[in-house]
Amino acid sequence: MFNLKKVMYACVLLVLPSAIQAQLSISGTVKDKKSNEPVAGAVITLDNSFINAQSDANGNFSINNLKAGTYIIHASMIGYQTSNDTIVVNESKKMDILLSANTVLMDEVIVSSTRVDERSAMAYSTVNKKQIAEQNLGQDLPYLLNQQASVVTTSDAGNGVGYTGIRIRGVDATRINVTINGIPVNDAESQGTFWVNTPDLASSIDNIQVQRGVGTSTNGAGAFGGSLNIQTSKLQPKAYAEYNVSYGSFNTLKNTVLAGTGLINDKFAVDARLSKINSDGFIDRATSDLRSYYLSGAYYGKKNIIKFITFSGLEKTYQAWYGIPESRLKGDVEGMNNYILNNGLDATEANELLSSNSRTYNPYTYQNQIDHYQQNYYQLHFAHEFNKYWNSNIALHYTKGKGYYEEFKKGQNFSSYGLNDVVIGNDTLTKTDLVRRRWLDNDFYGTTFSLNYYNHKDLSVTLGGAWNNYVGLHYGEIIWAQLASNSSLTEKYYNDTANKSDFNVFAKINYLLANKLNIFADIQYRTINYSFLGFDNNLNNIQQNAVLNFVNPKIGLNYDLNSNISFYASYSIGNKEPSRDDFTQSTPNSRPKHETLNDLEIGYKHKTRMMMWALNLYHMNYKNQLVLTGEINDVGAYNRTNVAKSFRQGIEAEFGIQPIKWLTWTANITVSQNKIDNFKEYIDNYDTYLQDSIEYKQTDIAFSPNLIASSTIAIEPVKNLKFSLISKYVGKQYLDNTSNEQRKLDAFFVNDLRINYSIKVKHMREIAFTLAANNLFNELYEPNGYTWGYIYGGQRIVENFYYPQAGTNFMAGMSFKF
Repeated sequence: MFNLKKVMYACVLLVLPSAIQAQLSISGTVKDKKSNEPVAGAVITLDNSFINAQSDANGNFSINNLKAGTYIIHASMIGYQTSNDTIVVNESKKMDILLSANTVLMDEVIVSSTRVDERSAMAYSTVNKKQIAEQNLGQDLPYLLNQQASVVTTSDAGNGVGYTGIRIRGVDATRINVTINGIPVNDAESQGTFWVNTPDLASSIDNIQVQRGVGTSTNGAGAFGGSLNIQTSKLQPKAYAEYNVSYGSFNTLKNTVLAGTGLINDKFAVDARLSKINSDGFIDRATSDLRSYYLSGAYYGKKNIIKFITFSGLEKTYQAWYGIPESRLKGDVEGMNNYILNNGLDATEANELLSSNSRTYNPYTYQNQIDHYQQNYYQLHFAHEFNKYWNSNIALHYTKGKGYYEEFKKGQNFSSYGLNDVVIGNDTLTKTDLVRRRWLDNDFYGTTFSLNYYNHKDLSVTLGGAWNNYVGLHYGEIIWAQLASNSSLTEKYYNDTANKSDFNVFAKINYLLANKLNIFADIQYRTINYSFLGFDNNLNNIQQNAVLNFVNPKIGLNYDLNSNISFYASYSIGNKEPSRDDFTQSTPNSRPKHETLNDLEIGYKHKTRMMMWALNLYHMNYKNQLVLTGEINDVGAYNRTNVAKSFRQGIEAEFGIQPIKWLTWTANITVSQNKIDNFKEYIDNYDTYLQDSIEYKQTDIAFSPNLIASSTIAIEPVKNLKFSLISKYVGKQYLDNTSNEQRKLDAFFVNDLRINYSIKVKHMREIAFTLAANNLFNELYEPNGYTWGYIYGGQRIVENFYYPQAGTNFMAGMSFKF
């Protein structure tokens, strides 16, 4: 095991020499073109450079460590048009940058209240529209974020289309807060985000900010590992049309049509998209039929924006949720026969297991074993600028989701469905084969709001919040049964309505002290009222309520040593409620407590024209983290249990270099420890009909690799032609919290090759080509899985399941832009 303290010490020694570098520089002042007043907080960048500086309280900026040459310098600021100036540097130069106020209010104000910037003392990265477009060939959004620091992605179907997942710092999707234009997206009950419900959303995204750790206060569920803050398409002043098509392995086909009016009469704009994605999937029968649209209509005034956005996703996917048994994955015939015996597989099921491909086996064979769901999103945003110091925004939103998953179930007890046993002659039949649908019909609506003050010198303040309400109807239907008993087609064998309201208010302040030191503070109050069908202390199923109140404070410091080097530190506290199953499958006696996270982040950033690198040290200390232990609670459920103490700590390093104009290398690496102090595992003992337990100390948290690394080497031999070698390494992960080597995911190293080429043609803006060779060296790997076991006949039986990913596969795409 590596020594984290020694690694931290080495990193500190490594950064010290960089502080004394000095070459040529560009310095000056950013000013308002009309008033000639200085503009503070403007972001200054150079083309073909990693530099990203900000003007201070007096509008002054300085970019150091430059070599002689010609540079294109940009300055951007909310409320102003981005400037573009060319400057020849053969000695240190001074210049004024003049910014012209926008003629209309711009979309950035809609998301500004939930975003962080360079001075907020948070660990984050931003993925822009160009980066998304270069890789958007039909895979779900998590796969487009795979190269971000500390990220691991998974796919049930094995090729990134359909059900996909994302982890940040080992933290699962239920602890990653997702917003679209500031509107919360996570499911209010399960708290996860189901990207299959928003197919090809990437084609309507302008940028994504990935915050790691607790991050800034935002709307929605608490962030216990990260946040994804998504902004959809911004105003494009000129009319456009675009058609994208891609096709590749597993009959994966994506068609996308986009169009926009541009700014009509300097005030109105409409943007639209239609998408359809089909794929057979890598796993047997793991097909996807995905359809979506995006539509926005906006009024842009000098002081106001009124913008209506609606988007929808309709998915029909064949289930690949179950994974592949370890014996099938390894081709272990004896193990497969034991699996058949232990799990009561019939002859047809046994033959399917034994004869299938080891990496593509799917236990489901019923032709309509599908998940079928549609989710419609509606957002209405209003932003107003009172003057150059004050602006506000308010949004109304409504999300409607409805759908089901259908499954064939063998040998089901009539009593489990509230049905009578069937009597035929002298025989009483207690079981039947059947097909059932489990439905979710939900409504989510509410409002978000913020008031923002920015004096363009040294102070910014945001007051914001949200109120959201969720109503979820859960019910099940039997649509076919071998023996119908007293059932009817429209009868619901269970019916559960849940209601959850979520209210929060927050205040944020950034104060720039002495042009060098920025102080950041952020505090949020959040209250939750959840009504659900659960068990009381007498194990009666009754409607219950839970009320939780949280205070989530954050504070940070950012110090700019000079225009190239900065240091920061932040400390944040986050609280998070249990999920739906934690409430519904427990009584007040066994109900788990909420989780608390104390997050310390310390960082260093260094940027020059040719190079950038950053270090972020984090320590995430959990109180009452919820984990699976295998223990059966008082209602017979394997519910999650609080563990008193656990932590995640590590170093995230990001690096980029452009030694020559046509070669760029960017990389990141996360080295971490992820531990539970004390852990007790429970195992069902079918010999005694009790549970055995084993105690552990300092075990690894499940699905938390100690090493994650990404690398992208991009070569542009000629203009508009780019070759990218994209590499990803993920270290060993455990399937549970016992650190048992027999229950783990092996480390893997995957390489992709991507080629992007674009040309200009008459009467068109561009034709772009993309070719991707994924998993270039045919790595056999599984980024996800699960495990369960029991004791029988004096032996412990352990069954591991895995989700293999596709070997070498290809995608090609073309984009026609008008």
